[in-house]
Amino acid sequence: MPKIIAQNKFAKSDYDIESTYECGISLLGWEVKSLRAKNVKMENAFCSFNNQNELWLNNMNIAQYMLVKCDPYRTRKLLMHKSEIIRLQSKQEKLGLILMPLSMYWKNNHIKVEIALAKKLKKYDKRQKIREQEAKKDFKF
Repeated sequence: MPKIIAQNKFAKSDYDIESTYECGISLLGWEVKSLRAKNVKMENAFCSFNNQNELWLNNMNIAQYMLVKCDPYRTRKLLMHKSEIIRLQSKQEKLGLILMPLSMYWKNNHIKVEIALAKKLKKYDKRQKIREQEAKKDFKF
């Protein structure tokens, strides 16, 4: 069972999630130590593609570990197969969706990131979603 390091708290309430994917992440040594202490914030993080069909994680804050001189917001490379990245990129462009991280967790001594293709919800969509959840709660009792 994966041990969760961090989760994106606002992802499920502010976005309609279409599909999720699991990928690895390339980190430095001090970043891994900081993640063990759960010093990470994923609030404004997003994923992007570059010209060489590589997937990058941007704007995720991994706090400084001890006295290491570092950039906590540096871009980090996400590790997926090239064919999966190309498929994901075409889906994102075709449907106009956002690619964002949902959670980070330990799986077999490796750090994995769960990313999702999502669509931003409008205010009235959020209200409708809340109404449906409350109706389900009332129906159960």
